[in-house]
This record gives sequence, structure tokens and C-alpha cells, in this order.
Amino acid sequence: MSLNYLEFDYSEDTQGIGTFDAMASIAPSQVPAVHAEMAMVLAWALKAFPGGRGPVGDGFDWDYDLQGQREFTASDTLVFDEYTVQLRVTPHPPGTPRHTLTLSVSGGDAFCAAFRARFELG
Repeated sequence: MSLNYLEFDYSEDTQGIGTFDAMASIAPSQVPAVHAEMAMVLAWALKAFPGGRGPVGDGFDWDYDLQGQREFTASDTLVFDEYTVQLRVTPHPPGTPRHTLTLSVSGGDAFCAAFRARFELG
């Protein structure tokens, strides 16, 4: 099954623990769809490796980390005043928030192989 929003990058540490990282920086209207994809990924892992969630370095099959952040930006209008030879700044109110969501999923060899197969990762 392919994902529409989450695109995972893979890395591996010196102990052979693999980590799939995905980040989405999205508008508020896309948040429910990204949340649904994250929940689908975690539900699959929970079902495919029941009872195996916990610190992978301690012998568990898989683990995850979720993060979310909302950022509000506000534009400034800058005008150069040729008479005073200075900039005039007019601040504007914050705009629509941008949501940045991250999901990291880690596991051993069997988990990583199953994850790649399930989510059609190369």
C-alpha cells in the first residue's frame, strides 16, 4: 500500500537498528489526512508485531516517536524612505498556521523488511 503524504527515509545505526523517518509540512486542511496515514502505519505495526513495541535496543521488535508543531508566520512590509535613508517596517498579523508532523518508526531486521514490503518502500 502506498502512502499519499508520508514519504519515509531510512537510516540504520551501528547496532543494526533501522529507522524510517517521515515529515509532513502541511496546511490545516491536510492535517486529518496525515493523522490518518500515521495512525494506519502505527496500527499496522501494532497488529503485525503485537506485544513487540518498546525500546528496540532492549530487544523489542519496534518503537515509534511522534512530534507535531504549529508555526505561525507574520509578514512585514518593508519600505526604504529615501529622505530619511531608513527602512520603515509595517508588521502584519500572523497568517494561517503551518503544521509540521513527524513520525519515526524503528525496528530490527524482520520489522524493517516487513515495513518495506507493507508500504512499498524500495
